[in-house]
Amino acid sequence: MFVAANRFRVIPDQAPAFEQAWLTRESHLHEVPGFVTFHLLKGAQAADHILYSSFTLWQSKEAFEGWTRSEQFRRAHAGAGAVSKPTTLGPPQFEGFEVLQTIGA
Repeated sequence: MFVAANRFRVIPDQAPAFEQAWLTRESHLHEVPGFVTFHLLKGAQAADHILYSSFTLWQSKEAFEGWTRSEQFRRAHAGAGAVSKPTTLGPPQFEGFEVLQTIGA
């Protein structure tokens, strides 16, 4: 398994627009082999930002890399950065992890 995460530092007064963009977009993830699950996470608020993370679980690192080269990826990210007003402090920070252990309920 492989976890792909992006951390976003969202400007507090732009949080509703950021959330709306994510919650209403077409992801196309379900169309890609090896996709397991996606979560949009909201974290702590600092003075200048609210922390968000997109968290995606894949069957393998190769499946994730296949997603990044796919037509579905291009379609899902076609409008990224097209907003007239920035919602984040800088670009997202990518973090990728190989899953070493999983403990279920």
